[in-house]
Amino acid sequence: MTDRIDALQHFVAAAGWGAAERRPLAGDASFRRYDRLTAGNGARAVLMDAPPPKEDVRPFIAVDRHLIGQGLSAPKILAEDVANGFLLLEDLGDDSYTRLLADGGGDELALYEAAVDLLAALRGRPAPAAVPFRRGDWTAAAYGAAAFAAGPRLLLDWHAPALGLQLDEAATASFQAIWAALWQALPRETATLMLRDYHADNLLWLPDRPGLCRVGLLDFQDATMGPPAYDLVSLLEDARRDVPLALARALKARYARAAAARDPGFDAAAFEAAYAILGAQRNSRIAGVFVRLWRRDGKARYLDFLPRVWGHLERNLRHPLVAPLAAWYDRYLPGDDLRQGICGRAA
Repeated sequence: MTDRIDALQHFVAAAGWGAAERRPLAGDASFRRYDRLTAGNGARAVLMDAPPPKEDVRPFIAVDRHLIGQGLSAPKILAEDVANGFLLLEDLGDDSYTRLLADGGGDELALYEAAVDLLAALRGRPAPAAVPFRRGDWTAAAYGAAAFAAGPRLLLDWHAPALGLQLDEAATASFQAIWAALWQALPRETATLMLRDYHADNLLWLPDRPGLCRVGLLDFQDATMGPPAYDLVSLLEDARRDVPLALARALKARYARAAAARDPGFDAAAFEAAYAILGAQRNSRIAGVFVRLWRRDGKARYLDFLPRVWGHLERNLRHPLVAPLAAWYDRYLPGDDLRQGICGRAA
């Protein structure tokens, strides 16, 4: 631990920020830590500490360069130490969507329209180029059947046991078969860059910048190439804050209009189906992740979000293509148990 502290201090000093004041910023669900550095002249930067082997900064670096190359507002990298997992980043400020909306200082419609417009603009953009590093090249992976099925499995591995439920082999096998069928049913669109955690906590409002650059982007190291509806689900079915249903419907329609304007072959019904399937997948995965954060990592605060996540999932399950999954949940993991059981056990 001492060696890592020494390495971090050396990195900061070598980057010219050794005399800066350092204060912690809010953490996230990973092993990464963030500090704000403030120099004597008022200049600021953000220090990312992503300890290997638990974290790998190469994907962040590669995607960051790609987004900036696309004319978007990702933080510029001021200094990097890939081997030790240290990055010094441009400080994009404190005006996250979450904070602005909580304080009443943000126009919810304007903020979300800008975020949706950015997603629509990413459709059809080229994939990030391979980036060479000493530890090996980084290439954007394709989001495939294995990743699609692995996410919801976390619900069986963590959520069900927390409720004291023992699922037999038949229940597990049918769950896996349903997800395999849903992957086959998922409408195929041209893969686009999925940022994966595109929601209010990870978006910053930069009103002095033009157009799409008004949306500052954070936390995209898990990006992959996959279905374009995924990030729209992440934005509109936010686990941490309620997006009014009427607003969510209007924003989906806005996205569909923009997509159709770019692609005459855009199929709105197919996109709606993809949205429901990916919503069911993402919300099932998050339900497992949040319980894992509680039981494995001691982060009980994530349990507060579970009722909202299950509410999103219940709406996803209304789509006809997701009916087999709805029947499985009704049989093996009833909604009342998921909403009330874990929160009661954690109290």
